[in-house]
Amino acid sequence: MSAVWRASRAAVRRRRLQTAVIGAVVLVSSMALVVALGLLDVASGPFDRSFGQAHGAHVVATFDATKVSGTRLARTAHRPGVRASAGPFPEAVVDMPQNAVSEMPGIGPGPLTVVGRAKPGGPVDRLDLFAGHWATGRDQIVLALPDAPGMGEGPHSPIGKRIQLPGLAPMTVVGLASGVSGTAQAWVSPQQIAALHPTTYQMLYRFEQAATARQITVDTAAVTAGLPSGSLIAHQSYLTLKAQVAAEPNTFVPFLMAFGILGLLVAVLIVGNVVSGAVVSGFRHIGVLKSVGFTPTQVVAVYLVMACVPATAGAAIGTALGAVVAQPLLHQVFQGADLGTVSVAPAIGSWVYATTMLGMPAVVVLAALIPALRAHRLSAARALSAGSAPGGGRRPAVQRWLSGVRLPRSVTLGLGLPFARPGRALLTVCAVLLGVATVTFATGLSATMVSYGVAVEGTGRTQVVVWRGEARFGQTVPHHGDTGTQALLRSLPHTADVSAVGFAGVRMLGQSDNVSMEGARGGRSVLQDDLARGRWTRKPGEVVASGRFLFKHGLRVGDSFTLSAADGRRERVTLVGEVMAGPANWLRADWTTMTALAPDAQANQYWVRLSPGADVSAYMRAVRAADPGLYPEEQTSTNAGAVTVISSASVLTLMLTVVAAMGVFNTVVLNSWERRRDLGMLKSIGMTPRQVTAMMVVSMAGLGLLGGILGLPLGVAAYWVVVRTTEHSAHLAFPARMLDVWHPGSLALPALAGVAIAALGAVIPARAAARQTIARVLHTE
Repeated sequence: MSAVWRASRAAVRRRRLQTAVIGAVVLVSSMALVVALGLLDVASGPFDRSFGQAHGAHVVATFDATKVSGTRLARTAHRPGVRASAGPFPEAVVDMPQNAVSEMPGIGPGPLTVVGRAKPGGPVDRLDLFAGHWATGRDQIVLALPDAPGMGEGPHSPIGKRIQLPGLAPMTVVGLASGVSGTAQAWVSPQQIAALHPTTYQMLYRFEQAATARQITVDTAAVTAGLPSGSLIAHQSYLTLKAQVAAEPNTFVPFLMAFGILGLLVAVLIVGNVVSGAVVSGFRHIGVLKSVGFTPTQVVAVYLVMACVPATAGAAIGTALGAVVAQPLLHQVFQGADLGTVSVAPAIGSWVYATTMLGMPAVVVLAALIPALRAHRLSAARALSAGSAPGGGRRPAVQRWLSGVRLPRSVTLGLGLPFARPGRALLTVCAVLLGVATVTFATGLSATMVSYGVAVEGTGRTQVVVWRGEARFGQTVPHHGDTGTQALLRSLPHTADVSAVGFAGVRMLGQSDNVSMEGARGGRSVLQDDLARGRWTRKPGEVVASGRFLFKHGLRVGDSFTLSAADGRRERVTLVGEVMAGPANWLRADWTTMTALAPDAQANQYWVRLSPGADVSAYMRAVRAADPGLYPEEQTSTNAGAVTVISSASVLTLMLTVVAAMGVFNTVVLNSWERRRDLGMLKSIGMTPRQVTAMMVVSMAGLGLLGGILGLPLGVAAYWVVVRTTEHSAHLAFPARMLDVWHPGSLALPALAGVAIAALGAVIPARAAARQTIARVLHTE
């Protein structure tokens, strides 16, 4: 074994170029793999861990207290399939006015779901009481807030502050808790909840089988069988919560996985090509090894170790660099995600690093095994003779045919050169093919994301957003009222359109969390062009929402549902459209629909579109001069998600393109080394260095053109697969106009990218071969 190691180490030092190519290819591929697998791990891991530790509820069921008693609900805990249960907990929804929460961090005005619960622990949904103590007295309350720095202590902590619930004496916040099931926004003692006149009961279930939506549906039907009709108002599956948490990261997982797979394929092809070339160019070395006593198995081991050493180094460095690159990306794509009220901190699991560190060298060994076995079959005499004889193959026949083509001789020689090594040429075409597929895929993805970012941010449609100042934020209160402010902004010079936008907190019946309703008054032309399906609202009682809202509540365009306010107002609305993106707790309606639920709602911002050529800065100064309580901001923001996708795709495309070019580089080096005698003979009969360079570059450009033509459909197919997967996993929706990115003119550029990749990889070794003198080449022979 020591002899194998010494021979392998000597081969690694002697073949520095091939060693560097293998190491660099594996390094880049390892980086892409760490980022892709890391995001996949973070997208699912935290929820599963937190949910298991807290014994989260597989189903949170809300029952009508007027139709079923708590005693009867408690008996459902013994139904078949139920592993554990908690409840029934009385539940009430109260309306929190602005003055009750103005100094209460984490609590906003609107409906507040309060549950009566005796303790934070229990068999299901064990709450994390991270600050204070549980509510036991009649004037005590615990708030559901995330465990964030400074939340549990310090001047900004709600602990010890008084909160006024409607109809009750002021209550003291005695504790802060978080949970993974999102069951409530506040908890009080069972004795205190009676004063809030609860109208519903809450039951929490954990089932024996709850891995799929079908199993949960069956289990829910089993526990509610025999209960009075209509007693089950609503139920929420933990799978919905899990999908909500993963929705933002899942925007990035499909395209990063696509780059990871492409990088892995490129690495396998190029490593196989490099090792195959090492075997072919090392026939004499193989013969020498066998003649001095190396067995065929030892010769194979020499070549496998020769490939594994740089691959291991490249995997180690690539894994480390991938970890450095992945962390800021994961923080960006996962920022703001939460598990109910449990904040998520992205942390890549150790299995990602282990898989990359061990998997990439293993892939390299497998890729090297087939060409290395060729060395196993060669006898010493055959290897020595093959290593000293010039290659033949089918090149002469091809050259005879090409000699009749009216092209410069250097071009015809170059076009025929790849046929001398058809296997190597095929691997090179495949590497270029994947490089072109990557460029095609990234080009289409970037075009879609640019259009997406422009539509979501309203770029070009809303130039200025004017905010109303609020005293609670230390701002000046505007002199004009809501409608007066809108009229004032319309009267200013160069104003083309103004839309007043306000928000109101409502809730869907049976849901514990609030829904933020956005209402717009007038100026419809300034709204973002982000409608994906259906249509905009045309009359009262119609709403549009995001795909995440639809998924969370199991709705489709055309469905109707009831929204309610805490004071008992209810409004039946119809979902008429789906926008491309938005939170899972947000919907958009016209002003009449919003004020039907919240009569006192006021606009707090105004979207302004200016006439063409207007000076935005001058308009903003005019707004401040007209009313110091108005705060205008220029709408120049870009969509962070679109920027992340485009920048990441650009970097990864550049990396994989360079890797593909390195494969071409290695092929030209091997060709020039094997044909050194031919090159010397051609130069001796008058071929200039420029013609030699052209011949070598053309030999690869032809393969690049073929790879470009074949890579186009693969890149387009990858684009459609990734876009559709992203829509499904991230609950987004892209309109057809954003997916219409492929045109004859736009496809020509990726096709020519194959020629560019091949020429980029071929020009340096081609020039090096052209600079060699005739005497040096023939002396080497």
